[in-house]
Amino acid sequence: MGLLKNFQNWTASHNPKWLALIRVALGAALLLRGVSFLNNLVKMEQLIDANNLTQYKDVLMNSIPWIHIGGGFLIIIGLFTRFAAFVQIPVLLGAVLYVNVKKGFFAAETDLTLSIILLLMLVIFVVEGSGPLSLASYFKEAEEEEPIVAE
Repeated sequence: MGLLKNFQNWTASHNPKWLALIRVALGAALLLRGVSFLNNLVKMEQLIDANNLTQYKDVLMNSIPWIHIGGGFLIIIGLFTRFAAFVQIPVLLGAVLYVNVKKGFFAAETDLTLSIILLLMLVIFVVEGSGPLSLASYFKEAEEEEPIVAE
């Protein structure tokens, strides 16, 4: 437990405030991607079929958009950021390995570069957490300032 606390203290002291802007951009990109999937379920279904993942179609169609929307929102506001980023990693790994690699790195319709950048950013926020400009930080400070009342 002491090692985890030391790690959290180190990341809290080495998390610049400008990283909050990157966190919000990452969350917004994921949230918008989830909304895009919901608005274009036919294309998402075609992607799943083209990658021979039809046995998982129902699970993927119902989970991926909501993982992006929910996780993106949590990352934007900076609440449960490590968890939200961690949950996104398998989805982005799937996008990189199954969908985008088949199209090629320089293909006209590829999202491989974006998927790799988002994946790297997710790993950074799994390590760094939400930072000082977040709801998690706000709640932590409010909890520490709350006086203890003896009964």
